[in-house]
Amino acid sequence: MKLTVVGCSGSFPSAESACSSYLVEADGFRLLLDMGNGALGELQRHCGLYDLDAIFLSHLHADHCIDMCAYFVARYYRHDGGRCDPLPVYGPEGTEHRLTTAYADTPSASSMSEVFDFHTVKPSTFEIGPFTVHTERVAHPVEAYGIRVEHGGKSLTYSGDTGPSHALEQLAHDTDLFLCEAAFTHGKESIPDLHLNGREAGETAARAGARRLVLTHIPPWTDPEVNAADARAVYDGPVELAAPRATYEI
Repeated sequence: MKLTVVGCSGSFPSAESACSSYLVEADGFRLLLDMGNGALGELQRHCGLYDLDAIFLSHLHADHCIDMCAYFVARYYRHDGGRCDPLPVYGPEGTEHRLTTAYADTPSASSMSEVFDFHTVKPSTFEIGPFTVHTERVAHPVEAYGIRVEHGGKSLTYSGDTGPSHALEQLAHDTDLFLCEAAFTHGKESIPDLHLNGREAGETAARAGARRLVLTHIPPWTDPEVNAADARAVYDGPVELAAPRATYEI
């Protein structure tokens, strides 16, 4: 598998990065994990507008899904080649309604489903193209899911947004690459069931036995190096900071 960081900023785009969006590729299949603010523009550096094969939305906060509204425009109003066939989109219950409401002026109440084939995510195991995926509900104010993507005996686990969560530890058990949010700073913010700090991300990776930890979803007001140092203090494996356009072979 190949992982490309399309965007990794938390809460809103930074001057350097779009919000959460990660491209996973194997056997010619392209799965996008989240499409937050600014991600659609950056995505076009890595693949064509119509080259995605499926999208997974971890939850329905704007910094993880709002560029789906712009992507609707690209797919619905495409003149060269005609309207796109529906693209599989996996998201929490109410995803179609959320995107239709956010767009606010779709031609009809069902227009989104003319170009997106919506599937409701629950804790489960299923196939997306060549990938076997496992999803688990994580700790966030809205319905949110972490996802484990497996292919060829290797695995990638993406936390989405979450506070400390036993389900996330289980999802990341022995994973090859753990892409984990670390939005908070240890000793500064402490809001239950919202986000992890760097230390908590490191502790989760250590308990899960993850082989590699990549911290992501760090807001522009947070010092990422502090969070990385906090993670390294409690996790012995390699710790990196996600950066736009970074790629990983898994």
